[in-house]
Amino acid sequence: MSFSGEVKKELAALEVHAGHCQLAELAAVLSGSGQIYMHAGRMHVTLTTENIHVAERYAKLLQMAGNITVEITQAHSVRQKNKVSYVADLSEEKAVAKLFLLLKIIGKDGHIRENMTLADGLLLQKNCCKRAFLRGAFLAAGSMSNPKKSYHFEMVCTERQKAVQLQELFGAFQLEAKLTARKNHEIVYLKEGSQIVDALNIMGAHVALMDLENVRIIKEMRNDINRRVNCEAANINKTVNAAYRQQEAIRFLEKQKILQGLPKQLQEIAALRLENPEATIRELSGLCCPPVGKSGVNHRLRRLEEIAEQMGYEKRNDQS
Repeated sequence: MSFSGEVKKELAALEVHAGHCQLAELAAVLSGSGQIYMHAGRMHVTLTTENIHVAERYAKLLQMAGNITVEITQAHSVRQKNKVSYVADLSEEKAVAKLFLLLKIIGKDGHIRENMTLADGLLLQKNCCKRAFLRGAFLAAGSMSNPKKSYHFEMVCTERQKAVQLQELFGAFQLEAKLTARKNHEIVYLKEGSQIVDALNIMGAHVALMDLENVRIIKEMRNDINRRVNCEAANINKTVNAAYRQQEAIRFLEKQKILQGLPKQLQEIAALRLENPEATIRELSGLCCPPVGKSGVNHRLRRLEEIAEQMGYEKRNDQS
């Protein structure tokens, strides 16, 4: 099962006791995967999903929130024989009317709202209901990538209004969800790992949240180790290049019989560098007699290079 599938399975198993939260989640599921239409003179409310856990959750919400029973059937794709969809079709007149009243699709005046699948704001006034709605929206039309590969969380909407509604609900929890268009759909998405963690927490997917956090920790540890290794390698490379450059300059001074005429402290550090080609500046400072600080050793080695250059020594390009 995919990571998205695991998240949906976890969310579908959550217990929701408050009736107002049940209605908010039900409205989101219907908004994301439902259709409301007339057929043979009867109004139908149909949910179609490829996830059995979502279908069962929808049926359970109908039962809990409105004591409405719906049957789940299977539909097989003609083109893809192994592809199965789960359909929950509600067409009984009293049940449909009751659902419309519960979800405020029909007002007290008996008029049907223009956009029947856009959730009524009255269902989303409490923070707990906003959480429930986001949970239902993810169940119906959400997905996320495997965090081991990348961080991406999205919900697909059929209309701009629905996408904006979801974006505003995320904003109520200080999450900056982005909008984009893909083919004939509007996409609400999050890309940052920390924001996806927050979204999972808001929806109640705490097991998935911990799995994602574990992946993030491992990724951060690996990145930190890689940074340290790269930094250490760069420092070693820098030290090796500097030592090689210093030795070449000293050998030039020896060959030109210039070294013997330099001050004793410069002769001493030159000899120590040639005797200890791989030693660090700290190690060279301890070999001096008397010991000299790192800055003193650096100064003497730079002075040797300067004198060599003044006397005609030319550094190779790869020594700079």
